[in-house]
Amino acid sequence: MSDSKTTIWQSESAQQLVEALLSINSGSDMQNFLRDVMTEKEIIEVSARLEAARMLKTGSKYIEIVAKTKLSSRTVARISDWMQNGCGGYEPVLTKLSTHHNHIPPARAV
Repeated sequence: MSDSKTTIWQSESAQQLVEALLSINSGSDMQNFLRDVMTEKEIIEVSARLEAARMLKTGSKYIEIVAKTKLSSRTVARISDWMQNGCGGYEPVLTKLSTHHNHIPPARAV
């Protein structure tokens, strides 16, 4: 039986996706790429999962996370499990976001 945490990345197309994401160095280019490869629903879902992970890391309760993100409690539980037993992908991203969040001025309406 293969390890599903690593085998998904053995395909050429999956590696191409990784390389594509690594090659993008502007926020607007990333937004445009993600919008072209994902549906609005997928973007909202992934964004909500990231927010749930951030909230879990800061100690928020499931009920608060469900209310804010509109994710099911089952999805929040899965995210919590992935954060504890997954590939460790959330931690460096959340650390970078918390570091950058403290240095980025708030967005202003144009």
